[in-house]
Amino acid sequence: MKLYDRTNTQFHPFTHTILHSQNSAADGTVFNTYLNNLMAERHIRYGEYGGVAYHHVSDNYIALFSHFISVGIWEAVYIIDGLLENTSDIQPDTLHADTQGQSLPVFGLVHLLGIDLMPRIRNWKDMTLFRPDKNVTYEHIDSLFTATINWKRIESGYRNMLQVVLSIRAGKLRPSMILRKLGNYSRKNQLYKDFRELRRVIRTVFLLRYTSDKDLRRSITATTNKIESFHSFIAWLFFGGQGVINENDPVEMEKRIKYNDLVANTLILLNMVDMTRIIIELDPDEFIITPTTLATLSPYGTEHIQRFGEFILDLDTIPQLPSSDPIAVYPD
Repeated sequence: MKLYDRTNTQFHPFTHTILHSQNSAADGTVFNTYLNNLMAERHIRYGEYGGVAYHHVSDNYIALFSHFISVGIWEAVYIIDGLLENTSDIQPDTLHADTQGQSLPVFGLVHLLGIDLMPRIRNWKDMTLFRPDKNVTYEHIDSLFTATINWKRIESGYRNMLQVVLSIRAGKLRPSMILRKLGNYSRKNQLYKDFRELRRVIRTVFLLRYTSDKDLRRSITATTNKIESFHSFIAWLFFGGQGVINENDPVEMEKRIKYNDLVANTLILLNMVDMTRIIIELDPDEFIITPTTLATLSPYGTEHIQRFGEFILDLDTIPQLPSSDPIAVYPD
């Protein structure tokens, strides 16, 4: 197998691609808990009791950050916390998610934080698109726009929105806290209206890009599929205690999720090392490997992993008694 550009550090020390990842995805999966637990609820989609492990995963398959949240919370509330609290060398600036990972408040806030939110939205055709001015018309897509942006609202509230963003950057305010306020009881608040107008602009622009760019849709789908595979991977690793988090303390429950991610990242590294070694050892005159071929590989393989260790049954060695005197070995 002839390795494409074998001297290129992007392929076999893999530190280049790992440390220069710019995309990540956020999504949640249910973990079972005890029923008598303040965080335990029945998840409508999964039909199980438990909480949601909300993960941020790089497009290089690595788990960056995780939260353990209640089932009834809209996942988009925590989508920014994971990126800002991530202290690893990988600092993505593009974030993908599914419908649960997006909302109008999120679009405006992530834009001011310098992050591109590109979610995979269900029923996007039912969402409102806003034209920049009521006098602006378009030849082919004019029927898509049913409302108009209020630019004066954005201009007048821009300073207040930036104060919120600076407070978040300084660590004085958690994004999840402000998103809960902007998504619930703050609809009469002026700050809510300012953010609402800004996020209308950002989401309209994204929807136009999403509908017109086939490569963008493929990229979003590919990255979100990786985090779905990651959920299956960590569920396979979380085999102790029949897959139930056996703690009622929220802090300890989140530790279980983070420790499981640590084991997953360790195994991902091991798989990457093994795959890289095998590829390099292949005969370059017999096989050809291109970047397209490498892109089909995944470090989430489990078939070769023995979760319960290695147990060797030796049928050739006969155990020796400690003494030839049976009375000494088996006294009355």
